[in-house]
Amino acid sequence: MISFPNSARIAAVLGSLVICVSSIAEVPQGQGTSSQATLYVGTYTKAKSKGIYLLHMDLATGKLTEPELAAETTNPSYLAIAPGRKFLYAAAEIDNFNGKHSGAISAFAIDPASGKLTLLNAQPSGGSGPCFVTIDKAGRNALVANYNTGSVAVLPIGDDGKVGEPSSVIQHHGSGPDKSRQAGPHAHSINLDAANRFALACDLGLDKVFVYQFDGAKGTLTANDPQSAAAPPGAGPRHLVFHPNGRFVYVSDEMAHAVTSFSYDADKGVLTSMETVPTLPADFHGSDTSADLHMHPSGKFLYASDRGANTIAVFSVDAETGKLTPASHQSTGGKTPRNFAIDPTGAFLIAANQDSNSLVVFRIDAQTGALTPTGDSAEVGAPVCVKFVEMP
Repeated sequence: MISFPNSARIAAVLGSLVICVSSIAEVPQGQGTSSQATLYVGTYTKAKSKGIYLLHMDLATGKLTEPELAAETTNPSYLAIAPGRKFLYAAAEIDNFNGKHSGAISAFAIDPASGKLTLLNAQPSGGSGPCFVTIDKAGRNALVANYNTGSVAVLPIGDDGKVGEPSSVIQHHGSGPDKSRQAGPHAHSINLDAANRFALACDLGLDKVFVYQFDGAKGTLTANDPQSAAAPPGAGPRHLVFHPNGRFVYVSDEMAHAVTSFSYDADKGVLTSMETVPTLPADFHGSDTSADLHMHPSGKFLYASDRGANTIAVFSVDAETGKLTPASHQSTGGKTPRNFAIDPTGAFLIAANQDSNSLVVFRIDAQTGALTPTGDSAEVGAPVCVKFVEMP
């Protein structure tokens, strides 16, 4: 087991963290047929969890197998898989690593037969409370967002899959209007565009989406011109997704319970705000924070989760204008859906309910985008990240 000191403190410090869901392109040998996909689940390692878990899904029915422990490790709150599907990377969401005020990025080798994970190494993440990690298109760099210290960093990846110490660290500065949540910067995610040229980083504390020029050969980030795009004041931008056509970007506003849409100039890396639409049901009046969002593979629907309401909002997407039209809301069947996943075929959605220790499966209507519970679920302690492994 890889263990990190003082890891319990991070859960109390952070009021808003991350769950992740995405996909890779092949089922490991022995792990499935053309009708089955494999999932890795990152967790907070509290009473019911020991690390990263492994499950399988029947892509005809959405049924999940019983979870298996793939690797024992502390607070793997966000996962990313490198191209080639040989290595998995986890953000260890802690604030003290090897005596430094830092979190860590851990590298694991994926066993092609069993899907089990073997720890390769771990390096400091360039800040404390890392809550998001992604891998560049060449599989040569891990990009990370550190929530507590409000920084973003790049860690080089060797041919053996091991991560090196950060090659680039950028510290954000400033504050937002809500001093209870925005007294300082809180980098919450960082994503690369399709061309691997620009990295877009949401900072909840500053109400900004920063844009960086990314040099994969050097492993560096350089401020773009303009350096950022503004979210509405007090919105708290958290996660973002690109439309498949590459022309639009959608940002989850955690504090405003909304999605802000931007047009995207892929040549210049420039974002231009278009609209902000609410995510909550009209009859909900309690405490809530928005969390994750994902685009359907077809580009026709956008989904966004809310913690408190414990719902997923469904929007239809106009591919020409990028505008969103509210379509429906669906209960996630649990508490605190920090994240959710859409399977590689676009037929099912899995809601990861952190505070009810459950993964709940929904079928997606291909015509309307509406969600219908399948009745299937799995128990995983404090699930905070799910990675689908799809067939070629």
